[in-house]
This record gives sequence, C-alpha cells and structure tokens, in this order.
Amino acid sequence: MTNLPPPAEELRILDAELRQLDLRRAVLLRRRAWLVHTLRAAAAPQPAQGTGAAPGGPPAGPAAGAAARRPETTAPGVQNVLLVLGGVLLTVAAIAFTLVSWGHLGIAGRSLVLGALTVGALGAPVTLLRRGLRATAEAVSGLATALTVLDAYALHEVAFTGADGVGYAAAASAVLAALWAAYGVRLGLFHPLPLAVATAHLPLLLWAIAVGAGPLPLTAVLLATAAGGSAVALRAVSAPVRVVAVVGALGTGAVGVLSAGWLCWSASDPGSAARAAALLVVAAAVALMTGRFVPNREVAVAAAAAAGLCLVAGSAGVLRVSVPGEWTVPGCQLFAMLLLAAERTSLPLPLRQGLVRAAAAVQGFAVLWAVPLVAGSVLGPAVQAVTPWSGAPRTVRDAVFAGVPAPAHASTVPLVLAVVAAALVVAGRRTPRRPAVMVVALVLGWAAVLVLPVALQLPYTAGLVAQAAMVVAALGLAVRSDRADGGTSPLALTALLLAILTSVDLALLSLASESATIGVLVTLTVLFGAAGRRPRHAPFTVPAALAHATALACALGASAGLRPPHTALLVLVVPAVAALIASRSSGSRATVPVEVAGAAAGLLALALAVPDPPMLALVLSLNGVVAAATALRPERRAVGWAAAVLLPAAAWVRLAAWEVGTPEAYTLPVTGPALVVGYLRRRRDTAVSSWTAYGPGLAATLVPSLLAAWDDQHWLRPLLLGVAALAVTLVGARLRLQAPLVLGAGVLALVAMHELAPYLTQVVGALPRWVPPALAGLVLLVLGATYEHRLRDARRLREALGRLR
Repeated sequence: MTNLPPPAEELRILDAELRQLDLRRAVLLRRRAWLVHTLRAAAAPQPAQGTGAAPGGPPAGPAAGAAARRPETTAPGVQNVLLVLGGVLLTVAAIAFTLVSWGHLGIAGRSLVLGALTVGALGAPVTLLRRGLRATAEAVSGLATALTVLDAYALHEVAFTGADGVGYAAAASAVLAALWAAYGVRLGLFHPLPLAVATAHLPLLLWAIAVGAGPLPLTAVLLATAAGGSAVALRAVSAPVRVVAVVGALGTGAVGVLSAGWLCWSASDPGSAARAAALLVVAAAVALMTGRFVPNREVAVAAAAAAGLCLVAGSAGVLRVSVPGEWTVPGCQLFAMLLLAAERTSLPLPLRQGLVRAAAAVQGFAVLWAVPLVAGSVLGPAVQAVTPWSGAPRTVRDAVFAGVPAPAHASTVPLVLAVVAAALVVAGRRTPRRPAVMVVALVLGWAAVLVLPVALQLPYTAGLVAQAAMVVAALGLAVRSDRADGGTSPLALTALLLAILTSVDLALLSLASESATIGVLVTLTVLFGAAGRRPRHAPFTVPAALAHATALACALGASAGLRPPHTALLVLVVPAVAALIASRSSGSRATVPVEVAGAAAGLLALALAVPDPPMLALVLSLNGVVAAATALRPERRAVGWAAAVLLPAAAWVRLAAWEVGTPEAYTLPVTGPALVVGYLRRRRDTAVSSWTAYGPGLAATLVPSLLAAWDDQHWLRPLLLGVAALAVTLVGARLRLQAPLVLGAGVLALVAMHELAPYLTQVVGALPRWVPPALAGLVLLVLGATYEHRLRDARRLREALGRLR
C-alpha cells in the first residue's frame, strides 16, 4: 500500500515541483527566443555595400529592432507625467494671470475671464469622465480647485476689500472645503476629498484668531478641530482621506494638548488650572472615543495611554496650585492608581491596557523625580572622606549635603518610592516576570528607606543606626530568599549587593566622627564576617568584611596617633587573615574574591609604608611571607613568584636604607636561595634544564658584579669575581651542566680581559705602527687557511655543549 503524506505536506511538495517547472519553462523560453533570433538573423538579406552597416555587425532583423526599441517606461506613467505637468503649467499660468495681468482688464472682463475659466475647468471633468478619460479629468479638476482659490482671492480684492483678511480666510476655507467635498463626492474624483479634509482644519482656528481669542479658547478650538479630524478618520472609506484626517488630527491634537498642559501647569490659581484641566479632560475623552472605534489594536492602546496621561496631567496641574509643592507628585501617583481601576470595568481590552500603561508611565516619572535625592544620599557621604573626623553634624541631611543645597520638595520622596515599590509587589504576583519585578521593587524599597532619614532630617546618630539596621535587614532578606528558593536567587543577590552598598555609604557617613567611625567599622566587620559563614554568600560577604577590616585598621592607627608607615603593620593583619581563610576554603567560590581582597589590603599597606624605607622593607618582607605561605597550596604555586620578588625587594630596600653601595650585598641573598630552590627542583624532576634551575640565581650575582668590576680600580673585586667564576666553571664541567659552565667561563674570560687590558695597551703602544696591521693580516691568512677545520671544531664544540644538561 502507498503511504500518502498529510495534505499540508503534499501541498508543500506540489508547490515546490510547480516552482521547479516554472523555472525550467523560463529557461526553455529564453533558449527558444535566442534560437528564433539566430534563425531570423541568418535568413535576413545582407545589406549592400555603402549602406553604413558594418559586416559582422548586429543583425537588423525584427527581433534586433524590437530589442533596440524596448520601452523604458510604461504608457500610464507617461500619461500621468504629461497630465500632471499640464495641470501644473495651467495653474501657474492662472496664478500669473490673476496676480500680474489682472489690472489690464476691467471689472466685467476680469469676472468674465476668471469665471469662464473656473466654470469650464469645473465642468470639463464631467465630459471627460463620460468618455472614460479619468486621469485627464483628475488633472483638470486639480486646475479647477486651484482656480477656485484664485476666485476667492479675487473676490476679496474686488468685493470684500474692507473685510478682515484672517476672518475672510476662515470663511473662504470653510466654503472651499464644502465645495470641494461636494464636487468630489458628486463626480467620484480622487483628489478633491483629501484636499477638502485638509482645508477643513483651518476655518475654526482662523476664526478664533480673527476674533482675538485668548490662549484658552484657541486651545479649545484646536481640540475641537482634532475631534472633527478623528471622526472623519474613523468614518472615511478612502485611504488618502484617512491619512490626511489622521495627520491633521494628530497635529492639532498634539498642539492643543501641549497648550492645555502649559496653561494648566502655569496657572496661578485653582480656577485657571481647573479650566485648563477641563480641556485636558476633553482631549482624554476624544482619545478614548478614538481608541474605542479604531480597528487597529496598537493605535487603540496608544490612544488610551495618551488619554490617561492627559487626565493625570490635568489633575497634577490643579494639585500644584491647591496643595503644598511636595504633595504634587504623590497626588499624581494617586490619580495614576485610580486609572488602574479601569481593569475592572467593561471597557475594551486595548483601552484598559492603554490606561494601565499610562499609570505605569506616571509611576516611572515619579521615580525619576526622586532620583536626585537618592543619588545625593548615596554619593553625598563621600565628601566626608575629604575632611574626616571634622565633627558630627546635627542632622543626617547636613552630613549628606555638606555645603550643597538639598533638592526642593524632597520630604515626600520616601512615600513616592514606597508606593511604587508596593505597586510592583502587588503586580508581581500576576506576571510571569515575577523575579525581575520583585528585584526592582526591592531596589525601590531600599531607596525609600535610605532617603527616609535625610528627608525627615533625623539626628546624625539616628541616621547611622537606621543605615546599620538596613544592612542587617538586607543580609537577613538574602538568607531568607536563599532558604525559600533553594539557591542563590536574583532577589538574594540583589539584597547582598544592596547590603554592601549601604555598608559603604554608612562607613563614609561615619567619617564625620572618630568614635562613630570606629564603632561603625567594627559593627560592619562583625556583621559581614558572621554572614560569611554561609557558603552561598561568602563570595560577597567575606571580601566585604575584609574591606571593612582594612578600613578599621587604618582608623585604629589614626586614632592611636600612628604615622601611616606604622599603620601599615596593622593593615597587614588583613592579608594574613585572608590567606588563612583562603586556605581553609580552598576550591570554593569565595577563594578568589578573598585572595583579591587580601592582595588589595597588602598593596594598601605598601602604599602607606613608602615614605619610611625601613618600614617599607619590613612590610615587603611580611607580604613576601604571606605570599610564600599561600604558595604552599598546590593550586597556588604561581604565587611563589610574587614571594620571590617581595623578599629580595625587602632586603634591597633595607640595604638601601643602610646606604650600602656594594651590589653583592643585594644579589648574594637572592643567589643562595635561588640555587637551593633550583637544586631541590632538579632532584624532583631530572628533566629540568640547568638554565631553568641555576641560570637565574647565577646571573643575579655574576652579571651585576661583572658590571661593577669593569669600572672598579681596585684588585679585590676582580680577584674574588674571577675565583667565583672559576669555581662555577669547574663545577659545571664536573657535573656536565651547561648553564654554570657557560656563565662561569664567560665571566672568567671577561674578568681576565679586564685585567690584561692595561698591559695590552702598553704593548701596543711600544710596538711599531706597522706591526698591528701585519699581525691582523697574518691572522686572517691563518684563519682562511684553516676555515674548514675550524668549522668542524666549532661543530664539535656545539655538540659537546649540547650533550651537557
């Protein structure tokens, strides 16, 4: 039995096969056309000589002529261009006649000529439509509409010369709009209706300007015009009419709404604000009605959102002049909350969604209004680091905004942020994006609590206690979120980060008082240290505890009157503790953050000890000890390089402090341990090269001593260096090690040359001048004669060195 595919699959297969057949048919048709052209060209008579056709040129058959005369445009396109161009030229001619040649005719002649042209232009499309010439009728009707505008202008210049120009323009635009609409509907023409709709937006506005209406009536006229345009856009069948009506309604409506909003927010008394707010309510009603009947869902949502914003803006304008300034934004929030009640009404779904979006936008604007106070509360305490322990201020606001004016109307900022946070918590229960919404709500709630002491101008001590309580609450929330979710949730991570940020802000804020600084840093160190017992939180809390401990060490040193280099010894306790913690939590996620925090504390200790070289040497050595202890762990062997740098650097700094100028005092302490380490490494791994094991240690002493001996005028240093180089060379030869042999022999040879240089100079000075060139020539002859032999010896020497380890 044959298994037939499903209908959808069979339809897809058939469509694919039909497309292949169409492609094959097109290829065959092109091939057929080429063959026909070739046969016709072969059958065509050859042109006679002298006719101008070149032999072998393109064929002159019908096919070739058709290809050469292929049209580049369509007949309707040519027709439209000609008709439009003709209509434009006739319109220009009519305008020129009206404006330039008008004065050469009498009143009767003027009326007769222009009237005859207008009547003819208006009547000609009737005859053209009967004969099926619609495009020509459209072009002539365009000329007729232009002539009617000229008729209106001429009528004002002849019969209504005393009439106000703006008022006459209002009446003329109304009459022309009605005339063009009736003309277009009666004849079924294309362009008069959009032109009538566009002109219909002018009469009311021009009439209001003519009668000297104020801003409020003008705004009402704009909104009324927008309402009419919206009605036309909803009921129009023709697409061009809808487009013109929509553009006009949006333009006049936007200008009207902006004007009403400006009048509402600039009003000086509740009555004026209420009248402007009434216009915004009208605009909202127009937008809602438009959104109710518009077929497009997105447009309906946007219209409802605009309506909601208009309602809130109107209520905010009335509140601004009716209540104290700090309650304007909370009032806007309240009205935005009322818009949410639309979800329980029978309004269409797009309108309800638009109103909800408007409410959300208002809440977003309210949060933006609160940003300056929040940013000042977070960043302002950093100013205390410039003048620490200058004295506790009276209130928290004085400590946060020291020397800077606080934002105006800030007392209700905590309420605004709390309302938005509560709204998000309620909305988060019904949305699939609950984790993200809850994170945003947590951040806003934290901001509300953070700015509460500043907004209420609490005493300085109360503000410190409040922020410490925030740190405890954030850490507790992180623990609770982890227990509820069974893992490190986004909410717990956000709570941890907020706790750390609050602790930094609290530490900076406490710098105004010495006792407050020490007490706060002790508390924060203990809190984050205790929180670090939870493995999930340790990557964040333990480094934070170490950072606060570092600050505490600096504060204790300053409180005890210690100089910064001596304070560095207290700071070094932190790297030691960090190394101990990292060794106990090796392999966990907290290991690297803890080590980074300890390294940062060690660098701070070095920076503090720089002014005192002896203390710097001690700090370097202690850091080296910590690094060496860390390198004992198998996964941290690379830290041994840091210890190898820090410990010699400590010795060198100490020698420099003692004003020791002998380089061997700096290099020998490095060479001895380096050679021991190299020896132990080669015992464990025989494949290690002698250059890796002994090269750095030997070079650390031999090279600096050689440079010093080259300029040394005494005999002791070269003698000792030569003896040492000879010993190294002999050891390398005895043990067949390449690095000691090459380094020792090279240094010994250079020391010998240095010692023989004065005698060679004396000998050269005593010889005749012809001796050096002669000796050089002799040497070149000998080298040339034995070149091949020397090359073989050089290869043997290289191979012998290569066999060494």
